[in-house]
Amino acid sequence: MEDSRLAVSLAGLKLKNPVMPASGCFGFGDNKFAQMYDLNKLGSIILKSATLTERMGNPEPRVTVVEDGALNAVGLKNPGLSVILSKKIPELRSKVPNLPLIASVAGSTKAEYVEVAKALNDSGLVNALELNISCPNVHEGGMLFGTNPKVAAELTSAVKKVTNIPVFVKLTPNVTDIVEIAKAVADAGADGLSMINTALGMKIDIKTRKPVLGNGTGGLSGKAIKPLAVRMIYQVSHAVDLPIIASGGIENAEDVIEMYLAGAHAVSIGTAHFKNPTACLNLIEELPAKMDELGITSLQALIEEVRSKR
Repeated sequence: MEDSRLAVSLAGLKLKNPVMPASGCFGFGDNKFAQMYDLNKLGSIILKSATLTERMGNPEPRVTVVEDGALNAVGLKNPGLSVILSKKIPELRSKVPNLPLIASVAGSTKAEYVEVAKALNDSGLVNALELNISCPNVHEGGMLFGTNPKVAAELTSAVKKVTNIPVFVKLTPNVTDIVEIAKAVADAGADGLSMINTALGMKIDIKTRKPVLGNGTGGLSGKAIKPLAVRMIYQVSHAVDLPIIASGGIENAEDVIEMYLAGAHAVSIGTAHFKNPTACLNLIEELPAKMDELGITSLQALIEEVRSKR
């Protein structure tokens, strides 16, 4: 049974709970993690990033587990916009007709971002967009758009001009001042933020003397980056008045509450699935008891309490 105390409002989206898989983790609702339970129990799903044409991704290996986390360099592998709109999302929507879906938009150029965003918006299949300007594992686009405030703002503004559903901008931690980037996209019309994406890292095999990942570098995620995520979310939430989807090392109910205290409105779960494939479902089930223990009447009340103390 749903617990109404978990319901949150996110830039006009009404979520029955704040828990969603991060982009890529459940594919388009068609991978092994997505098939382990009823997806209707989630608050939302952030879909795998879509690009205008098919991308094969980076060379193997693309993922390696490290201490307290994982490194990945998938490289935005996806079948391209046409297949995503004609097959992938319609198949998922048929399974979850009432679940808010957030589509992730990526590209190599501003024009590609705008075209993909407009097509997803106009399809009527999704309820919001996540603008991925923070992927560290591609050689064109991705993080290159998210490290310069002016470029990030111009892209956000261009996407907002062709869309009428909420646009969340996904921020990279690989910058000197994430608050500057957040302010820039907020001023450009972003409806919300998603943060943080992975931190750029590397692992070297001491036997082969070569990087473990085929791409050389990869994005570090998992418990190892949680303190970084908490700090950045706290700073940004004090600088801009936008809802934040928090990510970075969330594994249990305590982590969720900590993200709320930092300034989050919802959470997206990624690397935790490697340890526990039903991590999202478990969080939804664990949250009410943790809220009772901490005297939290509802998550929406907690959001308002944190905001009032800024």
